[in-house]
This record gives sequence, C-alpha cells and structure tokens, in this order.
Amino acid sequence: MATFEKRGPYQIRAKVRKLGHRTISKTFNNKRDAEAWARGVEADMDRGAFIPSTTAQRTTVRAALERYQKEVFPRLAQGGQCEVSRARRLIAALGELSLTALEPSHVAAYRDRQLQAGSAPQSVKHDIGLLGRVLKHCVIDWGIPLTRGIVTTQVRKPALPSGRDRRLIDDEEVRLLDAAKMSKSNDIGSIIIIALETAARRGEIAAMTWEHINLARRTWHIPNTKNGTARTVPLSSRAIETLQRLPRLIDGGVWTLRRADGITQAFDRICQQAEIEKLHFHDLRHEATSRLFELGTLGIMEVASITGHKDLKMLKRYTHLRAEDLAAKLG
Repeated sequence: MATFEKRGPYQIRAKVRKLGHRTISKTFNNKRDAEAWARGVEADMDRGAFIPSTTAQRTTVRAALERYQKEVFPRLAQGGQCEVSRARRLIAALGELSLTALEPSHVAAYRDRQLQAGSAPQSVKHDIGLLGRVLKHCVIDWGIPLTRGIVTTQVRKPALPSGRDRRLIDDEEVRLLDAAKMSKSNDIGSIIIIALETAARRGEIAAMTWEHINLARRTWHIPNTKNGTARTVPLSSRAIETLQRLPRLIDGGVWTLRRADGITQAFDRICQQAEIEKLHFHDLRHEATSRLFELGTLGIMEVASITGHKDLKMLKRYTHLRAEDLAAKLG
C-alpha cells in the first residue's frame, strides 16, 4: 500500500509498504509523479519483478571501482598492478555516474573514444572487461542489485586484429642467449630459457619463488595468475638444469630481477645487442606454446593446462605452427 506525505511546501514523498518487501520511499516535486511511481513499484512487487535500487543509486562507478581495487586487486597476480591504469581510465570517464544511471550507451561511447584516441582494441576490451567484473561483483558479492543488469554485456567489444605471429627464426635463440651472457643482468638469460620452456607470462616468471618449485617432482606451482586460476607447470630437463645452476637468495626469490618492466627492459637491451628486430618478450610465450604443440605428444587440453589458457580461441592466437614442420609430418 502506498502513502504520501508533504515534504516542505513543494515536495511529496511516496512510501510503498508491502508484505515481504522492505519499505521503499522516494520524493517527488508533485503528487502525480509520486502516484505514478508508487503504482509502478506495487505492480513490480506483485509480479515478483521489483528490484530495489536505493544502494545502486547511492553508489557511483568510482566508488565501486575503488572498493573493488581495495578488496579484490590484492588477490590478483602482482596485486592487480596491471589493472590499476584500467581502473583509473574508467574512473576518469564514468566515475561520477551512479550504478543505476550507467547505461550501455555510456560504455559504448567510452569504447569509441578510446579507440579514436589510439588505444589498442585489446586494451579497450580489457577495460570493458574490468568494468563488467566490477558490476558482477556488485551483484554477487556486495548485494547491490542493478536494475539494468550487467550493462557491459549489452555492448559490442572491439574487433581484435590478427594476433602477433612472431617466432624465433634461424639462430635468434642462440644469439639472444649469447648476448644475455654479456648483459648487466645475471638473470635475463635464465629467464629467457624458463620462458621458452614453460610458456609462462612475464609477471609469473618475475614472481617465482623457491617455495613453489619442486625440483624432485619437476613442477612449478603458480599461485597467482592473470586469469585468477592457479596452475602447476611441468618443468623440462632444460628448465631443471637452468634452475639448479641458480644461486639461492636469502629471501626465497628466484631472481634478483623481479619487476616485470625490468625484465622487458633487459630483454630489449639484449635484442638490440644481438641485432634482433621486432621481438618482444611476450613473443617467447607464443614461441613456447607453439613448441609444445610441435612436440606432437601433447593434446590441446594438456597444452592449455601448461599455458593457463581458459579460452581455446585465445590459445589458438598464441599458437603459430611452421608450415615446413607440418609438411615434414605429411611425408
């Protein structure tokens, strides 16, 4: 049942009470709007379709992102550092909107602005993905119902360009490792070998600790990953030999080079020294994934369990088999 009361000389507050529901109220500038709102609320309650939006109205996108950053980021790989800049961009563009005011059109406009400003489609897709995870967290974990649902699901994601297909060619691996021996970093050569033998991500390698490595069982447990799912990676004989040669550090870390950016910088320097062009450290993950398939003894799911890919489409983007190797198999 709805009741109405004056709030000052010009405002009317509508209040709806119904068994099984919390009392809902809202203030309007005239009684006609108040009555129309109350009828709509009562009808939704009768149909079992009423979603209270008070908390969502009071919560801004900024507040939701900041709370997610505080509560969820620490559980992600590297404390969610790779997500911080995404959260900052979303807050700058959409932060002042309430969760009830946020519409698919706002997200679509953000997508278009970022693409026009030169952001990579993959980066924009990750931004929208982060916002979608925050909205889902609001509903599932924080009990904040969203009247419009998860609006990011109603927005087209940017079309991704063809993935990079750069692989090591000719004697590039030998040249890389030779240049690494001359590097100021004592770690980069071993890091390259581990990357090629495990297909691990840069951040996962940077965070390696001895407590997660079992040389006897030839395994490396990775508790914090980009997709949030821990995995245990088998270690090849070459990986084991590389790790056994490393000195043990007092704090339990495997490397003195522990910043992901530091690994990239050291890698770029040795590429320059070895006169190798257009090779990124992340290309080693592509190379390693392709090599796993080229072994001919591992199935798709076995390779995915090593690389950590949940999406087989993404696994395909990381796999670049050489036509000449396939031709040799054909006989």
